[in-house]
Amino acid sequence: MKLILNADIPNLGGPGDIVEVKDGYGRNYLLPRNLAVVATRGAEKQVEQIRRAQKSREIRDLGHAQQVDSQLRNLNVTVPAKAGDSGRLFGSVTPAAVVDAVKASGGPTLDKRTVDVPGHIKTLGKHQVQVRLHPEVTTELSIAVIAS
Repeated sequence: MKLILNADIPNLGGPGDIVEVKDGYGRNYLLPRNLAVVATRGAEKQVEQIRRAQKSREIRDLGHAQQVDSQLRNLNVTVPAKAGDSGRLFGSVTPAAVVDAVKASGGPTLDKRTVDVPGHIKTLGKHQVQVRLHPEVTTELSIAVIAS
């Protein structure tokens, strides 16, 4: 099945890429989640528009990624979460909560799809998350989960 990707899919490609995938993967995963569209002649003409929209949101180049990396390293990020008396959270810390906390701490605007939360963060305290800024730049971000 030939598809045009709308989003960055690890180990597959980025927005605007035309990829060939197995029928089941495309039909059952990529298409229902709007991560891709079927590659028709009309859709292939829209590839350039998809790429222009993505370029406006993404980190421009390696130098810009390294600049954002240095901003993130100098940031103290606290994620407020509801917790019980024992320090266990009601739920877990999501990538969207990390992105909101980075923005609230005065950091750059990140895409929640670039934040990798290892496992499930379900306790208060300091934790490490990874942020993929560029294919060549991945940074470790230290977050402090506090009770709200």
